Amino acid sequence: MRTKSLNSTGVRRAVGLMSGTSRDGIDVALLVSDGEAMITTGPALTIPYEEGFRRRLAKAASLARRRGLEARADLAELEAALTDLHAAAVADILRVARVGADAVDVIGFSGHTLLHRPGKRLTWQMGDAQQLATATGIPVVADFRGRDVAAGGEGAPLAPIYHHARYRTYRDRRNPVAILNLGGVANVTWLDIEKPPEAGIVAFDCGPGNALIDDWVATHTGQPFDADGALARQGRVDEAVLARLLAHPYFTQVPPKSLDRDTFTTAALGGLSAADGAATLTALTVAAVKATEEHFPAPVSAWYVSGGGRRNGALMSGLANALTAPVAPVEALGWDGDALEAELFAYLAVRSSRGLPLSFPRTTGVPRPMTGGIRFEP
Repeated sequence: MRTKSLNSTGVRRAVGLMSGTSRDGIDVALLVSDGEAMITTGPALTIPYEEGFRRRLAKAASLARRRGLEARADLAELEAALTDLHAAAVADILRVARVGADAVDVIGFSGHTLLHRPGKRLTWQMGDAQQLATATGIPVVADFRGRDVAAGGEGAPLAPIYHHARYRTYRDRRNPVAILNLGGVANVTWLDIEKPPEAGIVAFDCGPGNALIDDWVATHTGQPFDADGALARQGRVDEAVLARLLAHPYFTQVPPKSLDRDTFTTAALGGLSAADGAATLTALTVAAVKATEEHFPAPVSAWYVSGGGRRNGALMSGLANALTAPVAPVEALGWDGDALEAELFAYLAVRSSRGLPLSFPRTTGVPRPMTGGIRFEP
């Protein structure tokens, strides 16, 4: 029998799943929320992908770029394997939390983004939500971006409404602030929590986050990422190459705007050494974040950073030197920067179940606040 948390107050116990564009693994988190102000976070885990599976995801993204949705049939086996890994992640978090599947009301399943071209009204998050619901015995909400993109929105970022709800509960809050996620792609949420979400949030993708750095380091050293920015610290920024990268038309676009992971490539780096390339790409991420300040309605009093990039010392030092307000990891707020996006999809699943909006004109460019997600029953 399903938990009684599904009640007139709208409170649900939810599991959130996130497979990010860094392709490093699955983040899974447990959350209890009403999809509005009431949020109680639970345990969270990160389950790394094996290196061979990461390579399969990279090849799948390449195939999707070339063939679009026509590649679905060729990727069916990989999609099933990806979904099995997510089902195992759900089992893992329930075991850690010591609760059964019948105590969970809904799973928020982000899937794994292979292609994101909102200008063509196309976004593809690989993952079989029906398979996941059947495997876990728990209803699943998935396809969070589809309705937004079909309505002319960017479909991303989706985190702002969760950032707004979480930050409002922080006792010693400053205002306004910026929440920066340094995943494969970097995205930012400008928050004025004295205003309702429709007026108090501006959000968009900044530019490359960790993805280009990871790709460069993997190619030149065999390591999956630049641990603590050590390689970048050994190199020198090639200013000419950096200028060419910053000449990309994305940086002249006015928000709302969003990126595909592979919109940018390392081709412009040519014959740079491993260290100089890492330094230059780190400088690119810093410059991309710095450029966001001109789009904020008002200067922020602080930056809080989530995602794997907050562990890159070279990147964090660069941001601290470039930005006009103090920079700190989101742990300064008492948040878990590794769990934040998984928590987000649990929260969005609850909001979707209640018919509450997930995106807004100043977060994705949709014409009006819009709900989203499709529900799949076991």
